[in-house]
Amino acid sequence: MGKYGKWITGGLGWAIFGPIGGILGFAIGSIFDSAEISTKFYTGESSRNGFIVSLLVLVSAVMKADGKVLKSELDFVKKYFYDNFGADAAREAMILLRDILKQQVPLKDVCIQIRDNVDYSSRLQLIHLLFGVAYADGIVGKEELDVIADISGFMGVSLQDFESIKAMFVVNINSYYTILEVEPTATNEEIKKAYRSMAIKHHPDKVGYLGEDLRKNAEQKFQKINEAYEKIKKERGFN
Repeated sequence: MGKYGKWITGGLGWAIFGPIGGILGFAIGSIFDSAEISTKFYTGESSRNGFIVSLLVLVSAVMKADGKVLKSELDFVKKYFYDNFGADAAREAMILLRDILKQQVPLKDVCIQIRDNVDYSSRLQLIHLLFGVAYADGIVGKEELDVIADISGFMGVSLQDFESIKAMFVVNINSYYTILEVEPTATNEEIKKAYRSMAIKHHPDKVGYLGEDLRKNAEQKFQKINEAYEKIKKERGFN
């Protein structure tokens, strides 16, 4: 038991304190009691592990938003961790999530802790991943959308950035413009300028310090921005 504790507390950095630390105090105990679980998921860069734990805590809040936890949502999370971190990490993540789901998450306090310890680009990435969980069943429900909106606000994410990410999942006729954070009435030059600004703000290199796996996920978001720009260019006929 002790050999795991040193690895875990040494690898989570700021996340072992405050409200997230309180949540983990219960969940990590179940890991201690599980036989032969790899510690690799918790070692390495504490900033990345803090991001991962933050994601799991926030995911639990989104999953419980509509009063039921869907298999499609659990499968999405498991696949995400399997694809990005491997089988051992996926197993440990699901154990943590299972026990976090049993608890009441003080959402505002958790989000403030994340806001104070996680850079803005990484917080945008958290919002993108939460929408991915909510969309796992093919639709983002109102309750889930409301919770993600609260999380976004509590974490200090601007309304414009929130709407941009939401438009990648909640599609409407103006989604491409919303992704670029411009109005449909914007001029071609304004759209070009907005695209350049978004390309800088959401560039995958901004979260590169979190590891190549999370950088790949950021590339998916970056691709949505590029797709929106290409769709608008094609519709308007400019280069």
